[in-house]
Amino acid sequence: MTYTQLWRSLTPLYAAGEAQAVARTVLEMQFGLTLTDIVCGKVNELSADEKISLDKIFLRLRQGEPVQYVLGRAEFCGREFCVTPSVLIPRQETSRLVDLSAARMAGGQRALDVGTGSGCIAVSLALRCPMAYVEAWDLSTAALSVAEDNARRLNARVTFVRRDALNLAPDKERWNVIVSNPPYIAESERREMEPLVLDNEPPLALFVPDDDALRFYRSISRYAATALCRGGSLLFEINPRFADDTAELMRGFGFREVEILEDDYGKKRYAVGIRGSREPSVE
Repeated sequence: MTYTQLWRSLTPLYAAGEAQAVARTVLEMQFGLTLTDIVCGKVNELSADEKISLDKIFLRLRQGEPVQYVLGRAEFCGREFCVTPSVLIPRQETSRLVDLSAARMAGGQRALDVGTGSGCIAVSLALRCPMAYVEAWDLSTAALSVAEDNARRLNARVTFVRRDALNLAPDKERWNVIVSNPPYIAESERREMEPLVLDNEPPLALFVPDDDALRFYRSISRYAATALCRGGSLLFEINPRFADDTAELMRGFGFREVEILEDDYGKKRYAVGIRGSREPSVE
């Protein structure tokens, strides 16, 4: 197949522009073809074995598997991370959460990533701030295995611990930064989601009940209210639908200077707060 034939074979699942991007991703990441190579028709110069591999990849793509799972890797913060169906695919908007967290870290500070998944946030922070101590928690042993592999492969110093974000034992002034991109999609939002996500990515990492949509934010904020050092930062990726409620919840746990920040598409995507100087109430 030519490049045009390849991307057009995906149009039953993707809009034309997205189909082209998926096809380019495969050709660049799996076969090392640059955009210039693709334009010059070098797809047709692949070896017989490479063409067999290409056919198998596009068969899986046409069956509705995300390209990141098919290739087993995804780009995040300028690096390639291994991904499996046990973890969410890293999204571009999450990279700003790394930027916001790194800006609050200096020297030998201590940072915690709650619900690490592939480890993309924790690993990126450890590489961005090599003097810091970074720890990452997740309940899923499969996710922790993927995250540990990413840290090892990218030579990042991260300590991984199996821990349930909904059942966190209290700590006192242990961290300078706590960051989390927890499950935040309400069950009622399922019908609005693309089948590509709904049918492939782990539901436990995506969904929360409609009647308790902020359950992870509540648990992590309660923990952070004492576990953060005074003046430490709590940073979340959030559901825009619950932005104001998330900010109110954080203030209720004593966080000050709570801000809701937008992503590149103008959606309310991040919540940031500072632990105050007074001892908080965490009831």
